[in-house]
Amino acid sequence: MNAPINNNVELIVIGSGVLGFFHAFHAAKSGLRVLLIEKDKYPVQASVRNFGQVVPSGMSGRWFDYGKKSTELYKKIQNEVDISVRANGSVYIASDTEEQQLIHELKQIMDEKGYEAQLLSADACLQKWPALNKNYCKEGLFFPQEISVEPERMLYNLLTYAQNKFSNLTHRSNCTVVDVETYAAGVKISTSAGERFTADKVILCNGGEFKLLYPELFSKSEIIVSKLQMMRTVPIPELKLEGNILTGLTIRRYESFEECPSFNTAPTPEHLIELKKWGIHILFKKASDGSVIIGDSHEYADVNNMDDLGFSTNHKINRLILNEAQRIVTFGVSQIATSWSGFYPQHKTKDIVEIDIEDRIHIRTAIGGKGMTSAAGYAEASIQLLFNL
Repeated sequence: MNAPINNNVELIVIGSGVLGFFHAFHAAKSGLRVLLIEKDKYPVQASVRNFGQVVPSGMSGRWFDYGKKSTELYKKIQNEVDISVRANGSVYIASDTEEQQLIHELKQIMDEKGYEAQLLSADACLQKWPALNKNYCKEGLFFPQEISVEPERMLYNLLTYAQNKFSNLTHRSNCTVVDVETYAAGVKISTSAGERFTADKVILCNGGEFKLLYPELFSKSEIIVSKLQMMRTVPIPELKLEGNILTGLTIRRYESFEECPSFNTAPTPEHLIELKKWGIHILFKKASDGSVIIGDSHEYADVNNMDDLGFSTNHKINRLILNEAQRIVTFGVSQIATSWSGFYPQHKTKDIVEIDIEDRIHIRTAIGGKGMTSAAGYAEASIQLLFNL
């Protein structure tokens, strides 16, 4: 309790995943003195356990706008330093007439928004992505401006980039915050190592420390956790499958398609019913080493029961994913080198959890699967609002 209070800054951000990092980034860019704290050596949760697909075309409402801003920022930083951005676009592959109708309707919506989208015939899709199965691919909707990244490498490189770029940003890793409290001049935090720091404001973007610091609030937050299963093949460098490849079940799931007039009337084919039960929609992304990431699925539990999801891989789900994936592509998807699960917090009804405590402590978490695509744009707006910039 008698440890000296030091390192006074204007903002402390807890959690250096994609949401926390970009809060710190935009605050530092605005000239604020920022301390970014991470409990692990590097982020290890949802921000790095994902596909690395940056797809504003799958977002709706303000998240679409945030996604566009995020994409622009990623590309701008890539021009300064390699953060693994590859501009190969995103394509939605329709496999039946209902999915074709939906991509035509989304094309019209995107045209009205001024967001470039190209309808591709089956032949054009097969020419561009010859690994697709001609019996599956009926038509495609291509977004050439969208990008993919390698999540782990991107975040690690961004942390180094930001520290070199901003002398007013300090990053502390292996540093767990165990107490946050307000006092007359602002907020003070304590770490498990006995350090204390002060700031005008604190933004908490880490679900683990949210649970530790505010257990009752966390328990009542109505956050649910989604467990996603993903797999990676051995490297297949000769494979022609560049960009973000999204397929029929994705068309039947993503937020942007919910804006389409036909979305709620499109029937689910019988052979897809069990896959939808497990929240499966098939995505492919060829990584920079030539391997292909395939997934994913969705199992849910509220935060008070999230341990029930377990950490083991459900092999039945993986089989369902691979069986459907093999209908879509011609290469052998069973060449799996590794598989893993990602755990994404999200809210039952809200897009993101935003809780303000005494206008000094701000909880921003549970962005769900939107983080890689939209967190950078959201964080910019969040910092502007919190600091009246």
